[in-house]
Amino acid sequence: MQSTRTLTDKIFLVLKGLGMGAANKVPGVSGGVVAFVAGFYEEFIYSLQKVNGKAFKLLINGRFKSFFRYINGRFLSLLFFGMLISYFSVSKILDYLIIHYELYVWSVFFGMIIGSIYYISKDFKSWNYKTGLSLIIGIVIGLSISFLDPAKENDNLWFVFFCGIISVSGMTLPGFSGSFILILLGNYVLLLVDSVNALYDTFANILSWDFSFTKDPERIRMLKVLAVFTLGSIAGLVTFSHLLNYILKHYKNITTASIIGFIIGSLGVVWPWKKTIYKLSNSGTIILDSSGKKIIENYQRFIPDLHTETYYAVGYILLGIIIVLALEIYGQKTRKVHD
Repeated sequence: MQSTRTLTDKIFLVLKGLGMGAANKVPGVSGGVVAFVAGFYEEFIYSLQKVNGKAFKLLINGRFKSFFRYINGRFLSLLFFGMLISYFSVSKILDYLIIHYELYVWSVFFGMIIGSIYYISKDFKSWNYKTGLSLIIGIVIGLSISFLDPAKENDNLWFVFFCGIISVSGMTLPGFSGSFILILLGNYVLLLVDSVNALYDTFANILSWDFSFTKDPERIRMLKVLAVFTLGSIAGLVTFSHLLNYILKHYKNITTASIIGFIIGSLGVVWPWKKTIYKLSNSGTIILDSSGKKIIENYQRFIPDLHTETYYAVGYILLGIIIVLALEIYGQKTRKVHD
């Protein structure tokens, strides 16, 4: 599987990682959708579930080449390399675009989700009462999540570990946005902003040979929170992948129907015409996070009036659909080459 990849395939795999990383960062968008549409979802899940007892035995015994081959390491390393690059580049650009062109960014994502629904459902021929029911349940769960009210921030380490497990659902389960679920759990700012900023500050301190942070209880608390969240994410990634691999193997049609439902339900989160509701203090002023950004609490959706901006937004929705269709055409060409 790994050895047949050309240099072009490897470059595209890094680009797919970029796409997954950017999608995972945005509340409401799922990196799993990128994996599903770009045609590497099953290989991704299969590779992750290879991180098991046998893999750790190979690692402990120093058989690094065997370990790397066993877990489909070339595939995973290229993909995660793309995600890492994305975190420090594409996701930063995305942050800028969302601040300055929010409506158009959400419109592109909305179009991409519509394109994804078309892509996944067009070849699905196994409709019956079981898959139909799975589709409806998926839609209901997806929509319910879209309209839930967020909880309050909670830095209890067991809850943080649970947040880590849940947050990777967006990477492994198409239609479930890990970032948006963290907003609902009340810990988006704590885990994806404040704790990450604490890590950056710590690296900066270490590089300048300043270890005074070891006496700062707030910094140590944040680093503990980040460490526990990371452990939870790793545990979630491995656990979800084993579970999904089993489900895909034994209940593929029901799983696919549910995923289509989740993705349809997620349209509620990425609906372009919405007003962002920010977290307010008791005095009514907007609360800022540690990096000075406004804290998102939820979204208030509305039907737009017909004017120039709306037509532009519809154009961007069409662009989003075209991007997914272009990915599909590329995927078909790649499959033909390997066949």
